[in-house]
Amino acid sequence: MSIKIQRIDKDLPLPQYSTTGSVGFDFVAREETVIAPKQIALIPSNNIIEVPQGFALFVVPRSSMPRKTGLVFPHSVGIIDQDYSGPEDEIKIQVFNNTDQEVTVKKGERVAQGIFVKVEVEDWEEVAEISQISRGGFGSTDIKGKDG
Repeated sequence: MSIKIQRIDKDLPLPQYSTTGSVGFDFVAREETVIAPKQIALIPSNNIIEVPQGFALFVVPRSSMPRKTGLVFPHSVGIIDQDYSGPEDEIKIQVFNNTDQEVTVKKGERVAQGIFVKVEVEDWEEVAEISQISRGGFGSTDIKGKDG
């Protein structure tokens, strides 16, 4: 699949897959960003990406990020829509500093992963009642003796 991408700082690399088995590619920080304790910040990723029709781009944290830096994604996952690719639409990585100290993300440091996910836009068919038998509601798979 061919993906159109614009780098803002040409000295930084294009997003890369770290290994041949990687399903996510790495985003790097375009500039040094200091995140104050218990605060949310946006780290510029250096990329404007044209997401192909039929796909979404999921931006997810690197698994080592919380342990190494104390940074987490306050929204769990970022979703980049197909129409977010204008000249001002640099992908930014939203992070929360979960520590009591400033965290500095250096320019060029890997800060997130991107994964293209195939999606479909559905047509809603509203019905008076869904014809399934209830499983038991929220948390019902934790109830012992339940089938399914």
